[in-house]
Amino acid sequence: MTPADFQRSLASSHPPAECAPALHALWWAAKDDWDAAHNIVMAHEDADCAWVHAHLHRVEGDLDNAGYWYRRAGKRTPTSALEAERDAIIAALLQRGT
Repeated sequence: MTPADFQRSLASSHPPAECAPALHALWWAAKDDWDAAHNIVMAHEDADCAWVHAHLHRVEGDLDNAGYWYRRAGKRTPTSALEAERDAIIAALLQRGT
């Protein structure tokens, strides 16, 4: 799946089945369903979900909590716009095949 395929999938009512939990969460986040996205990342402890978890708390405006999750993910807190960050995470995860 490419980032463009992922973006097109947003027209559907459910995320693509072949995507890992972190991408499922980003799919819901892109559809403005923060709670659904957060529930997914809360149920998983891997670094990819920690990265998405950080992004979600940045979206929420809880920068202290976001910082904690960025550290758990081994990532630096970005300064880019939220949508640009989300797109970059999607691209990175898809490139790795997760």
